[in-house]
Parts: sequence; C-alpha cells; structure tokens
Amino acid sequence: MLATIFNIVAPVFLVIAAGYLATRGRLLDDGMISGLMSFAVRFAVPCLLFLATSGMDLGSAYDWRLMSAFYLGSSVSFAVATLLAWRLFGRTPGSAVAVGFSALFSNLVLLGLPISERAWGVDTPAMATAYALVSIHAPFCYLLGIASMELLRADGRSPSATMKVVVRAMFRNSLMIGILLGFAVNLSGLALPGALLSSVEIVARAALPAALFGLGGTLTRYSLKASLGEASSIAGISLLLHPAIALGVCRLLGVDSELTNAVVLMAAMAPGVNSYLFASMYQRGEDTAASNVLLGTAASVVSISAWLWLLGVSGA
Repeated sequence: MLATIFNIVAPVFLVIAAGYLATRGRLLDDGMISGLMSFAVRFAVPCLLFLATSGMDLGSAYDWRLMSAFYLGSSVSFAVATLLAWRLFGRTPGSAVAVGFSALFSNLVLLGLPISERAWGVDTPAMATAYALVSIHAPFCYLLGIASMELLRADGRSPSATMKVVVRAMFRNSLMIGILLGFAVNLSGLALPGALLSSVEIVARAALPAALFGLGGTLTRYSLKASLGEASSIAGISLLLHPAIALGVCRLLGVDSELTNAVVLMAAMAPGVNSYLFASMYQRGEDTAASNVLLGTAASVVSISAWLWLLGVSGA
C-alpha cells in the first residue's frame, strides 16, 4: 500500500518541486510564472471545470451529506483557527479572520483535483464528488470569510455592501464562470459542436500540469516570516482537523466508503494561495497567511500520504 500511496502523491509534489526549483534557480523569472498561472487559472482550469460540470450527474454528485461533511468541517476549522489567532496569538479580530481564512480555503483546485484524479481515476463517482465540492468552494468560502471580516473588523461594511463585494468577487472569478457555463450546458441538455468541444478538451488537458508547475513557482514568493507556532497551528487545523471532522460526519450520516474517502481526501488539502490573496485584500495578517501556504503545502506531502494510508486507498 505504501508504494501505491507514494505513486499517487509523489508525482504531484515532484511537479510542484520542479516549478519551485526552476523559479528559484532563475530558469524562469517571476513574470513567466505569473503568465503560466494566469493561463492555468483563467483559461485551462475553467475549461476543465466546465467539462466536469457539464457532464456530471448533478443528482448524485451533490449529495447533501457529502456537502455537509466537507463544509461543516471547513467552517469549524475556520472558527477554531480564527479564535486561536485572536485569543492565543493576540491578533485583532480582523487580523484573526484573515489568518483563520487559511483553514477555510483549502487548495482544492491546484492540489485536490490532481491528487484525487490519481487516487480515484477520471470518470468515477469519487471524482465527480471532488468536482462538486470545487464548484461551490469559492462562493461558500468568500461569503463566509468576507461576511466574518466585515462583521468583526472595526471599519466593516454594511450587510448590503458586503453582499455586493461577495457577488462582485464571484462573477469576476474565471473558475466560477467555467462552472456556471458547465451547469448551463448540463441543465439545458445542449450538445456542443464537436470541434468546439475538442478545443476545450485540448486546453483542459493542460490545466493540472500547468497549475502544479505554476504553484511551485508561486511558492518562491512566500517565506516563513511569521511565528512558526502560529503558522504551524493554522496549518495543522487545515491538514488534520478539517479531514477528521469530514470523516466523522460522513460516518455519522452513513455515507459509503468510496465517497467518504473522496470527501476526506479533499478536506486534507493544504491552505490555498487564495488565503494569502484574501489577507492581502484586507491588508491584515499577510505574513502568517503566506507562511500558512508555504508551510501547509510542504507538510501536506506527509499528511496527505497519512490520510491515504488511514483510508486504505489502493489507487485508481
């Protein structure tokens, strides 16, 4: 089993490491990495999400038990991380929310999808579950994160202004546009012309390798500037508490083992780069958010392998 787990996890992190080393060694400069990530996040990954949502069985993929297990876990993790940053590490409420957002916004797209694909295969119910989780991840996290920030910070916006910020953030997000177009095709039963569909598939095939390599390059921008104790605590909540809650809720609700494993694996992902962008947007807790991304991604090599072993995953 250990060899199987190694073969699932190692290729993903080796591509990330290649991007990191290529950028650190100045084989690629920061502008090249920015261009690669722009292509991946604005074009290739939206095409991938469009294909997934346009063809999935919406009734089975959006099982309320699966959504509840994952998002209850992420919400509790966010609350615990925010309270720790506020009460234990002495941050202001607004800064604590910015730090706690790292435990809310897991890296489902850049880490979760490629690792899940290697673990479950492409056209499987478990992979459909992974895409379903991704499809509502950004709206859920931004709604909860922005609402919490505006409620707790001293200079917060009104509820109506807060909702405008959330809606604007959603409809400027190219990932959400890809998902919404996929839903439109799925629900309408529209058949795309063969040439157009093939073009989208070509771009989508570049999504995960480009995103992983670009993620590695992006990590060179971050450093462990914050307290290691605080960053380790937040990363631990994201990597351990979130999947543990998801596992417990799935078992409590009687979810079958295949789909339980899919939810738990996605919940075990490291904090996403968007957690740093969220902190930067509010100019609060950027140092710890950056440390959370870097430390969490590095530690997830071990933690994801451990979760795969605990779940008894044998690979696709």
